[in-house]
Amino acid sequence: MSDAFNNRLAQARTAAASAGIDALLITPGSDLRYLTGYAALPLERLTCLVLPTDGEAVLVVPGLEEPAAQASPAGGLDLRILPWSETDDPFGLVAHTLADVRRVGLDDHMWAEKVLRFRAAMPDAEQVLAGAALSELRIRKDADELDALRAAARAIDRVHARMPEWLKAGRTEHEVGRDIADAIIAEGHVSADFVIVASGPNGASPHHETGERIIRAGDPVVVDIGGTTAAGYCSDETRTYVVGEPPAGFVTEYGALKQAQEAAVAQVRPGASAESVDAAARDVLHEAGLGEYFIHRTGHGIGLETHEDPYIVAGNTRPIEPGMAFSIEPGFYVPGRYGARIEDIVVATEDGVERLNLRPRELTVIDADA
Repeated sequence: MSDAFNNRLAQARTAAASAGIDALLITPGSDLRYLTGYAALPLERLTCLVLPTDGEAVLVVPGLEEPAAQASPAGGLDLRILPWSETDDPFGLVAHTLADVRRVGLDDHMWAEKVLRFRAAMPDAEQVLAGAALSELRIRKDADELDALRAAARAIDRVHARMPEWLKAGRTEHEVGRDIADAIIAEGHVSADFVIVASGPNGASPHHETGERIIRAGDPVVVDIGGTTAAGYCSDETRTYVVGEPPAGFVTEYGALKQAQEAAVAQVRPGASAESVDAAARDVLHEAGLGEYFIHRTGHGIGLETHEDPYIVAGNTRPIEPGMAFSIEPGFYVPGRYGARIEDIVVATEDGVERLNLRPRELTVIDADA
């Protein structure tokens, strides 16, 4: 794996130079993990990869974090790990390693406190976003990344397969959510990043998560769950269930939703625009009279973050390319009544699309009296 990370470092240098950036400053988060394999803790003490377009790469770390950095994949890469002590100024140390840079690319998710301290340490350097260089590297997944995403998808599939164990009339959303969170870990993740269990009228709020509402017979329930695996890659999958007899009209509406999701997936292929995938789902729901209730984009990229480029939304004319991984998740949300969503992670291939989530997409009806 060292060769892969060293190659990413080299590609990042080239991309930064092409963007007119003299050096990248990358603090803990997905960019640092992508470039070095180091899943550093985000602390008040500065950890920062200093990656100039020309010159030595340096990973500046607090002294007490040096053993963890050396034990990570970063310890075997073509960079120097430079610890600093409690009485040192790490921002001045970074500035010293860079000498006379005119333009630095800061990690897109860097804490504001660190941005301002870098500005004070390098007052003559223009600050820009590192994403101008790194997003183009991360947007297309390599073979190892796709294998990691497949493993994450299979793990969350196994959690959805167990939903009839937990979705029962008389239980609260919170009780069900607690069981799901435990299962996310048990089925192959290191963290449960989000658990949405939205029953009945709560389903009309796409990001409801869980509450104390008691699930009742006849409730549609939107279950949107995901986590992060040990490899650092994320899962995200939504299925809609009904506990007992579905409400009048819901089965027909759900059928239109399933058609919308299938239409969007079928649109995924190299050269198709991101917005055309969104339109494929939206057109079906509009024809079914549900267009006004589809209130969010059709999808988002996924990888080391649950939400990243590319975004599948109107206005994004970027062509789909092989290796792009993203969600397809149309939904409808009827205020005061219910909601529904179907979400799979897909990958664009050389000639089409691969679904990573393999659970059935038909409406699952769970016996309310079981």
